[in-house]
Amino acid sequence: MNDAIKIRILQGDQIIHDVRNASLPELFRGLPTIEDKACSDDCNKCAEVCPTNAIKLNPVRIDLGLCVFCPLCEETCPEKIIHFTNNYHTAVDRTEKLIVTKETKSISPEKSSEKIRKYFGKSLKLRQISAGGCNGCELELNALSNVSFDMGRYGIEFVASPRHADGIVITGPITQNMSKAIDICYDAVPNPKIIILFGACAISGGIFQNTGEIQRKFLEENKIDLYIPGCPPHPLTFINGLLDWLDKV
Repeated sequence: MNDAIKIRILQGDQIIHDVRNASLPELFRGLPTIEDKACSDDCNKCAEVCPTNAIKLNPVRIDLGLCVFCPLCEETCPEKIIHFTNNYHTAVDRTEKLIVTKETKSISPEKSSEKIRKYFGKSLKLRQISAGGCNGCELELNALSNVSFDMGRYGIEFVASPRHADGIVITGPITQNMSKAIDICYDAVPNPKIIILFGACAISGGIFQNTGEIQRKFLEENKIDLYIPGCPPHPLTFINGLLDWLDKV
């Protein structure tokens, strides 16, 4: 018992009390900004080095649905036009908002409908589906239940059965082998229900976007409620995305 108390004192208070304004290390890469500057003549180094073709030129813009938040574009750009901030508020409700331009200073989802807030505003249970990912996103989602983030304090929790869930959270690019499993799991969730895509792979296929081993028909047939970009996204991005969308204080 004494050892446990000593460890607790040494560790200090691990809880992130204010998830809205938490301080993250400077090395953390969140929402990118694009300076209002002209590129060097015929320079396309940032687009060439991007592993997922997330960058388009003339003018410079970044698709966060494709971006894996590597630093290669920032390091390569001779004019230092692209810079990753440590702003973790990057969840959105529409794919158009994932396109970052020089005008983009912040992004956030619109408030969900009154019906959604009525059903899920006080209690939201989610079933996570790993659809062929590398386990990076899955590890970040697991962290949401630990003492640091404690997502349960907002009435948001993951459950084991889709029959106990209000929606699903998909990670991974959705492989051929998982396409049917997603249909079965989603059908088992009672109505009304929501769909959240977590990570670049789920949103766009990420680095696997051009392989023939993925099957993304499910995303074409169903409405997506929330997009959470990243590779992997930070747990605070997930929490804040849901709090903004559900208009929770």
